[in-house]
This record gives sequence, C-alpha cells and structure tokens, in this order.
Amino acid sequence: MRKYLFFALVSIVILAASGCTAKQAQQPGQQEPEFRTTATIKDIMDSMVDPGSDVIWDSVETIVSAKGTEEKMPRTDEEWKNVRNHAIMLLEATNLLLIPGRHVAKPGEKAEDPKVELAPEQIETLINQDRASWVKFAHGLHDATIESFKAIEKKDVEGLLNSGDGIDKACESCHLKYWYPNEAKNLQQQTQ
Repeated sequence: MRKYLFFALVSIVILAASGCTAKQAQQPGQQEPEFRTTATIKDIMDSMVDPGSDVIWDSVETIVSAKGTEEKMPRTDEEWKNVRNHAIMLLEATNLLLIPGRHVAKPGEKAEDPKVELAPEQIETLINQDRASWVKFAHGLHDATIESFKAIEKKDVEGLLNSGDGIDKACESCHLKYWYPNEAKNLQQQTQ
C-alpha cells in the first residue's frame, strides 16, 4: 500500500510539473521575441545618449579663465579613440531607441520637472501615436552623429566642432515634440 501511495504521489508530482512546463513552453507557431528590452528610453538617454553627445560637444572647446585661454581638442590617438568610442555609442543608441516595446521610463518614474516635461506615460502615448516621427527623429540624430563620426575618422577638429550643432538640433527638435511640447507652443507664440 505504501509503495502504491508513493508511486501515486510521484506520478501526481510529475504530471503537475509537466503541466507547468507545457504552459511555459512556446505555443506552436509563436515566435520568441526578437529583442529582449531591459533598459527604458530614459535609461538609454542617461547612460548612452547624454554621455556620448557630451564627449563630442566637449571634445573641442575654448576655455577662457583667469589663467588664460585654453584650446581643448583631441590631440593624441588615445583622445581621438575616446571621442570615436563615444560617437559609436551615440550612433548605436539611436538604433536601441527604435526597438519596439521599449518603455519611456520605469513604472512610477516621474518627470524631472513636471511643470515643463510631460509625464513618461504621456510621452509614451505620443511616441506610439506617431511612431513614424519617432523613427525620423532617431534617424536624424543618427545622421547628425555620422557627421561627427566622419570628422573623427579624419581627425578633423574643425569638422568635429561644427558637427556638434547638428546633434544639438536633432536632440532639441525631438525633445520639443515629446518631452516638452508646451515649450514648443510657447516658442511659436513668442515668434509670431
């Protein structure tokens, strides 16, 4: 009798476990998602877009202080490599922004300045309503960064300096549409 109960119990456990496994297994014809998004758009902005663009913008500058004037620019192969690496990071971040299903922010995360910025949920709604514009803005940032990348490859300091404006305009035009569209409306009213 004990042997019978033991086998019955083991059989029930095996059947229950196989039932759970069957539910977890992929349904026939159902594909596994191609991408496994972990980071939010805000995470990518904070960890890749901002640092990448900052290195490009700050790589060529004139600093005037009480000590005098300092012309800052990449001079060594190592300095050029650093700027190049950040440009590549920024270029590829634009592709990461386009992966479907990526959320703007983590649940419960708030705008940095709710008086100016929309809430993350509002931004995500705008992106989802006009995905074509979102793609266009990401491609615009990519194209602007390509200009910086070309200058970096040539070690062209002036080209690198001039290309930074394109990155700034690409970022700002996207932010005016999605992050703070009310500011865009205010700017339009002021210029009329």
